[in-house]
Amino acid sequence: MASSLEIDEDSDNNKGSMWVLDQKLDQPMDEEAGRLKNMYREKKFSALLLLRLAFQSLGVVYGDLGTSPLYVFYNTFPRGVVDDPEDVIGALSLIIYSLTLIPLLKYVFVVCRANDNGQGGTFALYSLFCRHAKINTIPNQHRTDEELTTYIRSTFHEKSFAAKTKRWLERYVFRKNALLILVLVGTCMVIGDGILTPAISVLSAVGGIKVDHPHMSNDVVVIVAVIILVGLFSMQHYGTDKVGWLFAPIVLLWFLLIGGIGIFNIWKYESSVLKAFSPVHIFRYFNRRGKDGWTSLGGIMLSITGTEALFADLAHFPVSAVQIAFTVVVFPCLLLAYSGQAAYIMNNTTHVNDAFYRSIPERIYWPVFLVATAAAIVASQATISATFSIIKQALALGCFPRVKVVHTSKKFLGQIYVPDINWILMILCIAVTAGFENQSQIGNAYGTAVVIVMLVTTLLMILIMLLVWRCHWILVLLFTALSLVVECTYFSAVLFKIDQGGWVPLVIAAAFLVIMYVWHYGTVKRYEFEMHSKVSMAWLLGLGPSLGLVRVPGIGLVYTELASGVPHIFSHFITNLPAIHSVVVFVCVKYLPVYTVPEDERFLVKRIGPKNFHIFRCVARYGYKDLHKKDDDFEKKLFDSLFLFVRLESMMEGFSDSDEHSLYGQITQQSRDGLLNNNGNSSSSNVDPTMSSVDSIVPVRSPSHVNHTVSSSGQGSAQTEIDELEFLNSCRDAGVVHILGNTVVRARRDSKFYKKIAIDYIYAFLRKICRENSVIFNVPHESLLDVGLVLFV
Repeated sequence: MASSLEIDEDSDNNKGSMWVLDQKLDQPMDEEAGRLKNMYREKKFSALLLLRLAFQSLGVVYGDLGTSPLYVFYNTFPRGVVDDPEDVIGALSLIIYSLTLIPLLKYVFVVCRANDNGQGGTFALYSLFCRHAKINTIPNQHRTDEELTTYIRSTFHEKSFAAKTKRWLERYVFRKNALLILVLVGTCMVIGDGILTPAISVLSAVGGIKVDHPHMSNDVVVIVAVIILVGLFSMQHYGTDKVGWLFAPIVLLWFLLIGGIGIFNIWKYESSVLKAFSPVHIFRYFNRRGKDGWTSLGGIMLSITGTEALFADLAHFPVSAVQIAFTVVVFPCLLLAYSGQAAYIMNNTTHVNDAFYRSIPERIYWPVFLVATAAAIVASQATISATFSIIKQALALGCFPRVKVVHTSKKFLGQIYVPDINWILMILCIAVTAGFENQSQIGNAYGTAVVIVMLVTTLLMILIMLLVWRCHWILVLLFTALSLVVECTYFSAVLFKIDQGGWVPLVIAAAFLVIMYVWHYGTVKRYEFEMHSKVSMAWLLGLGPSLGLVRVPGIGLVYTELASGVPHIFSHFITNLPAIHSVVVFVCVKYLPVYTVPEDERFLVKRIGPKNFHIFRCVARYGYKDLHKKDDDFEKKLFDSLFLFVRLESMMEGFSDSDEHSLYGQITQQSRDGLLNNNGNSSSSNVDPTMSSVDSIVPVRSPSHVNHTVSSSGQGSAQTEIDELEFLNSCRDAGVVHILGNTVVRARRDSKFYKKIAIDYIYAFLRKICRENSVIFNVPHESLLDVGLVLFV
């Protein structure tokens, strides 16, 4: 049997008898997967509930976009003086049409529809791609994963344009990697937003103090802003569940105030400002100002900042509620606010720096100041939460080092806290706030991050429209042209301000991009090594039921990233130790490109080899919004699934020992409770002989043949089942040991120098500082057994 070790099981050119034998012994887990596709579609909401959700979405989704009037005109005219009042009309016209084209038409009515079951952001779009094309660079998916109820994807004809797009993406590894890098760039820029939004929002809001106290030093304003930021980041571990109900009223009050002040200023100062709704003034603006007008687009673009956070914070609200909130409240109030400020500036051309606060009527100045500060904090909170969420998605898809993720709410799955990232964001945010000389430089940095995120979203939307929505190419071309014309125009203006603060998000994004890509690269290489070095099933079979060792009482849980085959860690273990547990379970915890995996579909169980080997495989599947947290129930659920599998397998023996049956993982809670009574110790009388409660067993043969087979062989299989369940329970009582691989990854000697730097230094450093698997799986030290391995990739 030694020759079987040399067989390359992944080679299509070597599928001989050994390969067939492996497939017989370790068949795919088709039995455990099922279909309930319609369960997770968006529900119908009543009109009253929709209005309530639209109100609540104001506090989560629109805080960042709503605080933009604090700093837009200041960054558009950074010298603080307007030479020609007509320039204000031109700038206002640009703001109006920017708000109309990007947030309203592109994001609210198009991009928001491209959500993954309500989840937004670049990684949600990437998950959609992974479900519609084989572009996942970690090939750990199986066809049974596609039968999850949340694995929703559209089908298309082989000769359609969508099929051609799919084949084009799948043809070369380079294209898959390019798409991944594009997604990572967008993600890194969103992380940059999480640093810059709190800095510019809080600093701009607190800057209103100087209007009432003009002789106050700017250092005092910065210190107050830093104190607020430290307090904001320090409170993150409490979550937003307890104070979240305040967010929507604060933001709604903010929108009503800025809209009302805008109406007052239009009436009091200059009603002719409304002629800015004519796009003619845009051309006149560029004609008058030339290059200065072009570079001022970097400040005007700040009027649409927060739009990218709108998409990232989409979770928990139906798209229709987000659309209602924007069209009824946000959009008109923002137009009124900017128009009012423009009217004030036309009559006070030297007050551009603090036009927002100076345009407030004196009687309500301090209430508006307090609401502005509260709204800035809410906007910052929304962006920080979006950063946590996107880090969690990246972590689940193997693109970020293992960090601690804490759920802060028992009600809402999406409310999480990432301590390590929180403190990194706080340090960088304080450094940006205190390090820059003025808000204009922060605004330049902010604008650079936002425009790059928008460009990435546009490029990803092209693939969504072709591959997922299957739109006509003319519609795709129209959307692409309109989006790129506007965004590339802003991007060209931002390039002029790279040396004036715009370099900051580029440096931050570059650092995070290196971390994320190197981690993903190392993860892929480690997985490829394990796939290549996995043990032949024929070799395992040749060892016999004892595996050539002493089988001691107990259960050994061998953790592996492989969802099929016997991992190299196991062969390393049994060739260096004289004993192994009576029951061995290979446990694979893997994340899928879906937002969540329902609890009753989480575990897949399969027997490996003959029954007397007592070797099983259990695959625990999670979505990118799920959290494999410190859960005492994980081990219990794993064993419940194992006992359930043994009972169902025993029942299936009554049909046939061939492949003419299919056992689905979707079973009713009633049947599950019946089968798992007393952890598998229930007698066979608890199971209805007709199996009316176990609708998950779907034999191919005729019903009459099924009934005859069950009646003739049911007694023997029931006795075998009880014996095995008693054996499993006795082994469980004897003790459970968690066997984990403590691997060290090194680049091969013949590797190129950049690979050695990436693997031997950067990846090794990241693995050293990130959380260990034993901590993630909540394995007690007294039950932990580490198996050391050095992998050369």
